[in-house]
Amino acid sequence: MKLVPLGDRVVLKQLIAEETTKSGIVIPGQAKEKPQQAEVIAVGPGGVVDGKEVTMQVKAGDKVIYSKYAGTEVKLDDEEFIVVKQNDILAIIE
Repeated sequence: MKLVPLGDRVVLKQLIAEETTKSGIVIPGQAKEKPQQAEVIAVGPGGVVDGKEVTMQVKAGDKVIYSKYAGTEVKLDDEEFIVVKQNDILAIIE
């Protein structure tokens, strides 16, 4: 099963954030705030959304930063995804 976004929606998979302290202790991602970095898994077709022409600017495989409280979390086949509108994506990481 796979997610196919509609309109200007984008499916993201959150990147795992592990941090190592200077002394070498690994802090797992769950122990701190979720990162806003994710990988684009699928992109909707764009088109006319709310009366405005929307051109999709991201593509599958892009690493992006998205708004902190954006999107809807979805669990599918034991994997967690976030479905956001394209305008909730703030930047592409190059």
